[in-house]
Amino acid sequence: MSQVLSNNIRSLSRLDIEGGGQVVVSDGYAYIGHMKPPQGTSIVDVSDPAQPKLIARLESSPWSHTHKVRVCGDIMLTNVEQDRRHFLRRELQRLDESRQALTRSLGRDPEFGELAAELEITGDELADLESARQRGYDEGGFKVWDISDRARPRLLKFQPTHGFGVHRFDMDERYAYISTEMPGYIGNILVIYDLANPQKPEEVSRWWMPGQHLAGGETPTWQGYGHRLHHALRIGDELWASVWHAGLRVIDISDIRKPQTRAAYTYHPWVVEPTHTVLPAARRFDGRRVALVADEEHEHRHGQPHAGLWLFDVTDLDAIAPLSTFHVSEMDSPWSRAPGRFGMHQFQEHIDENLVYCAWFAGGLRIVDIGDPARPREAGFYIPTPMQGEASPQTNDVDVDERGLIYLLDRNRGFEVVEYRPHA
Repeated sequence: MSQVLSNNIRSLSRLDIEGGGQVVVSDGYAYIGHMKPPQGTSIVDVSDPAQPKLIARLESSPWSHTHKVRVCGDIMLTNVEQDRRHFLRRELQRLDESRQALTRSLGRDPEFGELAAELEITGDELADLESARQRGYDEGGFKVWDISDRARPRLLKFQPTHGFGVHRFDMDERYAYISTEMPGYIGNILVIYDLANPQKPEEVSRWWMPGQHLAGGETPTWQGYGHRLHHALRIGDELWASVWHAGLRVIDISDIRKPQTRAAYTYHPWVVEPTHTVLPAARRFDGRRVALVADEEHEHRHGQPHAGLWLFDVTDLDAIAPLSTFHVSEMDSPWSRAPGRFGMHQFQEHIDENLVYCAWFAGGLRIVDIGDPARPREAGFYIPTPMQGEASPQTNDVDVDERGLIYLLDRNRGFEVVEYRPHA
């Protein structure tokens, strides 16, 4: 076992597997959505946490990644989203603008090398852009799988959506809460599907922020795709939605066919990192309802705080108020300034008691005790050693099973099972 930095946590096993975007553990199996094609989804038997065993692999097309996954009973959903989506859309727009500018200045169509030099990219990258333009993209959506035989998943349905396709999402026994682009809208919106017949998902309703529905005559008050749904998590008759640089929303779905915005709160733009996940704790703290919010570290801006964890008082949804934040210092990880990200990404998406398990990129796993929501404190940490060939650990996602075991997924490479042992 590689040497690691840890406090109150011990490693049980490590599996050398391609990096991923999400890990979900249920009934002794870990479901891993991989970051890069052609790796799609892996199913790992973790009934013996010391000996995880890969039992199934699903591949994606060369142009899509399926880096998110959810499971409910014998049904598994995986997303289908354009790989390198932001790069391709941004650079294709720049390609058009640069070609037009060069044509005007040269008085002729630019040559291949001239265009690459203008864009400050390699010839291979320019060729990739031209190929992407020619083939287009129509693979976006989500897939529904029968996993009654975990070793042999069976595709029931591919549900197409639009644009980039589907990003992160939630599901339960009846519905899927999908974050996706759709025709006539700018940025991802919420589309709820009925899964009563898994072979035929039926759209139930949509929700979006005012300004997203271009085809409906709305005009955004922002530039680009900065205001969009990242994903929404269901708690009772509410959906708790992270909406990137627009903060958070609480959506009333007591009538699931007519989702209504119940509350909104934003701390942007003065906080520069986008809002990734919003979730209320299951218990109350001295009568107060408390929600946890994860910001995601992106391209860190020097002089600004790294992405961290927020705690909000959401007892009164008409008066949401911040309680505290939790941050990890660059001094707390030897890889904080190595290539890769340092800062928060995500926490496990069920908060039953006082502990919040956070995936902190190069900061590894941080366990935060929120027993006093005004003063969150670190209860343990675990920083994996980078796997061979990687410059830093990139702990991207975390889940905790009914045994209390913790599952870590690295963005670049590696899957690990660890155990929280206070005062170990």
